[in-house]
Amino acid sequence: MDPALIAAVLAFVAIGGAGLAFAGGGEGRASNKRVQAVAGARGARKPVIDPSTLKRKQTTQDALKELAQSEKQSRKRRLSVKGLLEQAGLSVTPTAFWIASGVIGAVAAIAGLLVQGPIAAAAGLFIGGLGLPRWALGFMVSSRQKKFSNLLADAIDVIVRGVKSGLPLNQCLRIISTESSEPLRTEFQTLCDSTTMGVPLDQSLQRMYDRMPLPEVNFFSIVLVIQQKTGGNLSESLGNLSAVLRSRKLMKEKVKALSAEANASAMIIGSLPIAVMAMVYFTRPEYLMVLFTHPTGHLILLGAAVMMAMGIFIMQKMVNFKF
Repeated sequence: MDPALIAAVLAFVAIGGAGLAFAGGGEGRASNKRVQAVAGARGARKPVIDPSTLKRKQTTQDALKELAQSEKQSRKRRLSVKGLLEQAGLSVTPTAFWIASGVIGAVAAIAGLLVQGPIAAAAGLFIGGLGLPRWALGFMVSSRQKKFSNLLADAIDVIVRGVKSGLPLNQCLRIISTESSEPLRTEFQTLCDSTTMGVPLDQSLQRMYDRMPLPEVNFFSIVLVIQQKTGGNLSESLGNLSAVLRSRKLMKEKVKALSAEANASAMIIGSLPIAVMAMVYFTRPEYLMVLFTHPTGHLILLGAAVMMAMGIFIMQKMVNFKF
């Protein structure tokens, strides 16, 4: 083959390959530039946030922070004797309560001294002065809170229907304060009186929560405060809250039914030593009276009372379900 022809063919192939390489590289670079430009434009594009939505979110967060701070400040006040008296719905001053406790303790101490001696007098003073009045006060607070919790969902439904029909919130609260049962009537009457006197709604609700420290009341306060500061559909929010409260009540009843056997067992085990002691006393009193007449018997009774109290306390914690 002619060497000149071979050289010409090789030169043609080399020139064509070089041209193809330069053409492809330019297109690739152009394509890469376009991809980088599009990616840069997408990366530089920021999501558009509605200023009103951002402001509403910030207002909601500020309202929740204020409620959390108010909760921390009022926690100690609710645990005091004055706070417990307010939660029980009693118009009694703490001074009168302590005077009545002292009188009950003194009477119990005198009765114990006349019957048994100094140990019984000290036990009577402690139980009558501190144990019995505080137990009665706690029982009254618990009973009142239970009644309030059972009525709150119906009251919220009244507000929902009133708001949907066009009534203002204050008028709906006034209807509850006049037509509901106790203790709901008294609490909402105090709430309405506070707002009428010019107290802001959030402070009135906080005072209501101090008098009735229940999670349901806290939820109700949060919904009203946030709706007042940020707006929104009040009837829908309160309707959802009413459904949540009814679900919580249903869950409590289920837990109570499931724990009924454990509660009955705890009551039987706790009352069994006392029942055996009573039966022995009625059948053979001289066998048992040694515990009440001998100093060693007094120590045995004291130790038995302490162990019984500890056992009852532990069983009560085991069968008392909180959620």
